[in-house]
Amino acid sequence: MAPPLVPRATYRLQLNADFGFAEAEALVPYLARLGISHLYTSSFLKARAGSRHGYDIIDHAAINPEIGDRASFDSLSAALARHDMGLVLDVVPNHMGVGGHDNAWWLDVLEWGEDSPYAAFFDIDWQPARRELRGKLLLPFLGDHYGAVLERGELKPVYDRAEGSIGIWYWEHRLPLAPTHYARLLAPAAEAIGETTMDLARGIAGTRSPSARRRAALEMKAALAARPELGDAIDAALGRLTGDPAEPRSFAPLHRLMDAQHWRIAYWRVAADEINYRRFFDINDLAGLRMELPQVFETTHRLIFELIAEGKLHGLRIDHVDGLHHPAQYLSRLREHAGRPVWVVVEKILAHHERIRRDWPVAGETGYQALNLINGLFVDPEGAEPLERTYARFIGGDLDFEEEVYRAKKLIMAETMGSELTVLALRLGRIAQAHWRSRDFTLSGLRRALEEVVACFPIYRTYVTARRVGEQDRRYIDWAVAQARKRGGADPAIYDFVHGILTTDLGRGPRPYYPRRAVIAFAQSFQQYSGPVMAKGFEDTALYRYNRLVALNEVGGDPRRFGLSASAFHQTARRRRASWPHAMIATATHDTKRGEDMRARLNALSELHEDWRVRLERWGRLNAAFKHDGAPDANDEILLYQTMLGAWPEDAAEEAAFVPRLQGAMLKSVREAKRITSWANPDADYERALADFVARLCARDRRNPFLDDFLPFRARLARLGMVNGLAQTLVKLTMPGVPDIYQGCELWQLDMVDPDNRRPVDWRRRARLLDEVADADPWTLIENWPSGAVKLRLIERALGLRKRRPDLFERGDYLPLSPRGDLARHLLAYARVREGGAAIVVVPRLIAGLWPEHNLLPPLRGAWRGTFVELPPVLARAEGFRDVLTGARIEPASRRGARVLKACDLFDQGPVALVETEG
Repeated sequence: MAPPLVPRATYRLQLNADFGFAEAEALVPYLARLGISHLYTSSFLKARAGSRHGYDIIDHAAINPEIGDRASFDSLSAALARHDMGLVLDVVPNHMGVGGHDNAWWLDVLEWGEDSPYAAFFDIDWQPARRELRGKLLLPFLGDHYGAVLERGELKPVYDRAEGSIGIWYWEHRLPLAPTHYARLLAPAAEAIGETTMDLARGIAGTRSPSARRRAALEMKAALAARPELGDAIDAALGRLTGDPAEPRSFAPLHRLMDAQHWRIAYWRVAADEINYRRFFDINDLAGLRMELPQVFETTHRLIFELIAEGKLHGLRIDHVDGLHHPAQYLSRLREHAGRPVWVVVEKILAHHERIRRDWPVAGETGYQALNLINGLFVDPEGAEPLERTYARFIGGDLDFEEEVYRAKKLIMAETMGSELTVLALRLGRIAQAHWRSRDFTLSGLRRALEEVVACFPIYRTYVTARRVGEQDRRYIDWAVAQARKRGGADPAIYDFVHGILTTDLGRGPRPYYPRRAVIAFAQSFQQYSGPVMAKGFEDTALYRYNRLVALNEVGGDPRRFGLSASAFHQTARRRRASWPHAMIATATHDTKRGEDMRARLNALSELHEDWRVRLERWGRLNAAFKHDGAPDANDEILLYQTMLGAWPEDAAEEAAFVPRLQGAMLKSVREAKRITSWANPDADYERALADFVARLCARDRRNPFLDDFLPFRARLARLGMVNGLAQTLVKLTMPGVPDIYQGCELWQLDMVDPDNRRPVDWRRRARLLDEVADADPWTLIENWPSGAVKLRLIERALGLRKRRPDLFERGDYLPLSPRGDLARHLLAYARVREGGAAIVVVPRLIAGLWPEHNLLPPLRGAWRGTFVELPPVLARAEGFRDVLTGARIEPASRRGARVLKACDLFDQGPVALVETEG
């Protein structure tokens, strides 16, 4: 049998040198038993050596040799086929890994400049503002100022004997020299080289045709490489360029040579102001690709389409779709070239008021919307104000999240993405000069206006095309420009101009005042800029600053949205069923900031807000003596306490390893926040004080009053988190969409921010537990819940139901059910219904008040007396009801002429219920 076109459930694996195709193949039988239909992997195309994530691809036509070869991939594919499973690949179309010495396209661009056949592949501005950089590619890879690096002798001319080529090396970075300079460089070795080869070298510079120059250069290099005995003579000739650190002027010849190249090597900090190639966010060694060009698309996707044609690739997850110039065009080409039906989802961060574009031929997004939807179910809205007061009191003032996002985006544009903003301002300035109405708009005024609009943009980007401007896009532009105008910063008339350009209104019509092509091109480039600024400002800065309840500070989330009602969940779930029934559902990914069960624990703070306030004040007093000159500050301290509460391991044997993990997670968090320390400007004293504070709080080798008070509260939170975790897992596995399980999450996942969530997984333990839970007593699993076996069995049973009745979940309707009785507000209930069959899901929520602190087990039968779920007629006609998780039959009761399921029966043997109708 072939795998289903729409996955039943996916399982994400992070492939790298330590876990490749062979290790993935060994897991296939276990994943099949778990109920997974599709293995879903990180990219396995050839990435930079040592890559742990695979997003720095250097060759799209090859498989990463660190992960395996074609034979091992085919073996994995065969193993999946034997178990009727498919394969989903994470595709990275937006960028490539550059710098270093291993990207052939990039090296060719450095060698030949604009004449390289790959120059158009990368999004490079060959005519930047600075005149001396025109025709050059700025390379911000130096660890110090150029002059200092040059005079230390760290830029070294090197002859590659195997290739017959000459380049400058800076540690791992290779900078090829233009072949037009070879004749002069080889002249001192001319006698050894011979007149024929030297004539080839001299002829390169005199050849006008780029293609002829290239042919001559290849012939010359081949002639040199064929005579390895020339190496010493050429090395000696290049040695004349080597300066003496004691004599700075001796580096002048080398400097003049490098100054004449198609590139300019520079200090990495220069990138913020002068970089002239589009990057992935602000990462200098990930360069943007012009995927809108057919040749680039076809070249980078050839291997992927081959694997699809061979029936070895069944789904695609498109990474960072917002980075593309024209996402809809890209996705349409993907469908057209695939040649057969393929399940496609896109990584797209949506605002709560935003919808995925209907003209995108995809199954939906990769699950962040569902993640935050599910998470909101277990956050008590009544805790918002008390937690806000506690937070303000502890840090000594109010922190407005919306203002933090605005400031963070301004900071990103000022410190790391200013060069791209300058390029946009220059392009806008050229458009403004096209008509007298805007000729007085200054470059600085245009730049300030653009900066304000980007800082106020409410979503990642719009999707304006040459053909149209959607109403949704227009509303977002209207909003951003209106908010920017209120904040000022530029001539008010400029904002009208910017609005007309971003909507492309000023370039449309029969006789527009401004050049249509330039206006549309600017609007589309602006879209590629606003997204990265939002990502870096919102996700990677503001979410690390605002620490009221960090369970809400998640990718695709918004901490201003505090909790979700059951009715709101039902409304959204029904909309997903109607519009995107096959979108991915995730509760953890490789990019989430906290593990799914860590969030489930921390959500309980919204219910225990008074206890949290008391504990927080007590811990602040107990630990004040362990700070160094006030470090860490209160905002980082409250983040630390929440992180400890959520991630503290259940197994005492893991505590020793937990401390350095916690220190690493806190270091990343405070650097991302960019308040006191950052990646670009680390404050070593503050970071050392933070690490010491963490170690002291976790110390077990001395009396620790803090831990004595912390651990009992953590234990209570953990028990609540257990129920929340099971409930969110069951909802994920049964709501409309395709559930995804991130590697290892079939047991409790208490991971902290990346890279903590990419640690090795104990697969043997999971496989052993899967055998053990098959016939285990439910009460035994609950009593021993810290092992995670109870969660594992829930997943296995729920996926088993999806496998037995695929139509119920792939095509079935979503039917909200009505809890009634004393504790109705503490239940979420719904059914998946298809052609007379149904699966009923009932989970508890917001149960802290129902669970006495001294009770070690979750509230089961006794707590739910007087609460029930009404069965609508379509379900009431069922002949019987069977508990999928335990196999027990459940007898409905009658109440006022209606059939109902009593909550005490549903939760008789576990905290959550999944019921299958019979007949």
